[in-house]
Amino acid sequence: MLKQGLSRVASLMAGGALLAGPYVAAAQEIDGHYGEIIVTAQRQEQKLQDVPVSVTAFSSEQLRDGNVETVQDIAARTPGLSVSAVDPINTNFAMRGIGSAPGISQNAGGDPSVVVFVDGVYAGRGGTPDLDALDLERVEVLRGPQGTLFGKNAIGGLVQFISRKPSDDPSFAFEATLGNYDKFGASARGNMPITDKIFISTGLAVKRRNGYEFNETTGNDVNNQQLITGRVALRLLPTDTLDIILRADVSDQDQKGNPRHNNCDTSFNGGVHCIGINPDPRVVNAYTDGKIKRTVQSYSAEISLDLPFGTLTSLTALRKVDLEFETAFFSNPVNPPNQIESTDFGQEDNSQFSQELRLSFEAFNGRLTGQTGLYYLKEDNERVQGQIQQFPSPAISGVGRYPQSVNARSIAVFGQLDFEVVPSLTFTAGGRMTWERKSGRFAGFKVDDGPGIPPPLGSAAGYDVTGKEDWKAFTPRVALNWKTTDDILLYASAARGYKSGGFQGLSGTAAGASAPYDPEFAWGYELGAKTEWFDRALRLNVSLFQTDYSDLQISQLVPLCCVVVSNAAKARIRGAEAEFVIRPVRGLQIDGSYAYLDAKFTEYAIPGQNYTGNELPRSPKNKFNIGGHYEVPIGDLSAKLRVDYSWVDDAFFEASNIPQQLWPSHDNLDARLSIAGANNEWELAIWGKNLTDELVPTYVTYFGPFRQILTPYAPPRTYGMTLAFKI
Repeated sequence: MLKQGLSRVASLMAGGALLAGPYVAAAQEIDGHYGEIIVTAQRQEQKLQDVPVSVTAFSSEQLRDGNVETVQDIAARTPGLSVSAVDPINTNFAMRGIGSAPGISQNAGGDPSVVVFVDGVYAGRGGTPDLDALDLERVEVLRGPQGTLFGKNAIGGLVQFISRKPSDDPSFAFEATLGNYDKFGASARGNMPITDKIFISTGLAVKRRNGYEFNETTGNDVNNQQLITGRVALRLLPTDTLDIILRADVSDQDQKGNPRHNNCDTSFNGGVHCIGINPDPRVVNAYTDGKIKRTVQSYSAEISLDLPFGTLTSLTALRKVDLEFETAFFSNPVNPPNQIESTDFGQEDNSQFSQELRLSFEAFNGRLTGQTGLYYLKEDNERVQGQIQQFPSPAISGVGRYPQSVNARSIAVFGQLDFEVVPSLTFTAGGRMTWERKSGRFAGFKVDDGPGIPPPLGSAAGYDVTGKEDWKAFTPRVALNWKTTDDILLYASAARGYKSGGFQGLSGTAAGASAPYDPEFAWGYELGAKTEWFDRALRLNVSLFQTDYSDLQISQLVPLCCVVVSNAAKARIRGAEAEFVIRPVRGLQIDGSYAYLDAKFTEYAIPGQNYTGNELPRSPKNKFNIGGHYEVPIGDLSAKLRVDYSWVDDAFFEASNIPQQLWPSHDNLDARLSIAGANNEWELAIWGKNLTDELVPTYVTYFGPFRQILTPYAPPRTYGMTLAFKI
């Protein structure tokens, strides 16, 4: 597959110097098309090449030209980042081998290892936002432990979505998209001044699409999309030193579910449990289509006050998520007496309130800069998850219900100082002290009068218990960076990451439900260089890193029972990453990245199994992408071509590394061709994604007792056209 992929890229380049990869960290083309990207990777505005950390940034123009719609698109263009998904809204990130399994990140008492922020607000639950409606200014991906400056500790890294601030520049943009699978999308965004001190911006996006799969049992398309998102932001500038931004956004999603395709082993038990299963991976045989209903609301107030010695920033936010789901993850056609059905269902009501107060300052004529602050997060999560099991044997059939109610609190004090020791040599020291508490009530019981499911839910009693635990952690960071010339930055850093402990959401016993699992810790070490050559015609950024990881929170599926989480492992992660941008002539940019990852368990043994030496889940050894952007004027018009190719090595979805849970190597080819009017007041684009129609699993569950592999898949080949206007 790799050889075929390289052949495709070579033919494209030979056809006309087309490529220009993931807009990784491209600062600007030789003709200044994109301009310098300013990022806030260290909670202050800096040029991308001046930030001594591993960060990949995408500007709004790059997102548009690359037809980037989802976090999976971002992952394909970012070294070290993998994104899997158990369903269309519950994405699971892994950064340089560090990530949370679905059994941890989706229960009421678990936290993600890679954290998402939207305009500085922690988005712990409810999935990722819709990129179209946010009116994004940029997306930033920070790799490695981020234990000092960001509101909720991110042991693996973080993804930031930053929207455009309302301004005094009136504008309006409208975009409509049509594509295969009856895809329809429309978005409108506007910005206008109300007075010379008050500005408002609004956005609305609608997306509809038929399903990528067909359910033979019900006769319906499944894994469709039906989403509407709206937002409004109000900015007030009462004085020259005071800046107030009020934001609100609401997203509503109501669509069919994503039943698993059943790769049934017909050699087992004469294939009796495989009768009627369609081998076509885009056809499922579930007794129900399932459903996904989600409403996400976010409200925030960001207030910045310039003081004689610095800037004081307050960020207050309220975020609410309501989720209802039903997923047929283990199904065959209804065919008594051999019917086999296993279904997840449930709902979640999550609310979080956060308050951050941050002071940035400088002294000694700018030689000393820094910031310090306080952070508070309160999260209440009510979740009910259930399992329906219908098997030929009554002893293992029935319906179980697992209510979970968790209250979490996190308080932190943090700070970081940058001191210029001598001109161009800067020493950084920072730290964060975090205190966290989680308490909850957890239950498991049978909800029907049938034969029941395995102990303890086989009896009507079940369990109903409570649990509470406190944790605290200090996460320091030290770094040294040397600006040897205007075009070369060298840096070295060591940082500690931390992820909170939690409680089992789907425990098989009362003792397991009430007993917490412990936090994770990681020390990350990195050497890096950010360089530009030949009058900025070549940009090359490289990094070497190692992460020592302890007390990993590992989830294991126990068939016919539950998911068990334990701190069972240690790991060592080593790797290297390189990103490049080449601008050989005006209008042409070629760029890309390569990542090498060696992520192994150094200690992982559970009763009956020893996984020491296995690869960490979702940790491909090799990953690269390459692409290109070419723009040429045609009279008063402008034509652009963008092509992106990526390839990802084999990996595993689970720590056991068994072949049934392999994430096979796969590639992806996207392209977009557009023509725009003078001053870009209109644009017409045709585009295609996954043009080679690669079949890529987004997650794999192996059900050992019946030797069946249950798999949802990424989208097939899609294509369409987009018309956009702006004034």
